[in-house]
Amino acid sequence: VDSGEGIAADQVTHIFEPFYKVDGARTPSRAGLGLGLTIVKMVVDAHEGQIEVESMPGKGSTFRVRLPLAFADAPTPLGTVRV
Repeated sequence: VDSGEGIAADQVTHIFEPFYKVDGARTPSRAGLGLGLTIVKMVVDAHEGQIEVESMPGKGSTFRVRLPLAFADAPTPLGTVRV
């Protein structure tokens, strides 16, 4: 259950930018550099996935991460050795 502050619609488009902090997170009592969601986005992109956010100010946010399934190829035979 998310009981956070939520993110205003005009800020949602920026939350994956490095060092970006939403207005409510710019206080000295809130530690952080604004890199967490940037790192998440980089990992998701590296795996050719998608990340989505839905947020309602005063209610909270929902983040969805979708990653493609990857199946390992069949093991490659080592071949034969002639002695």
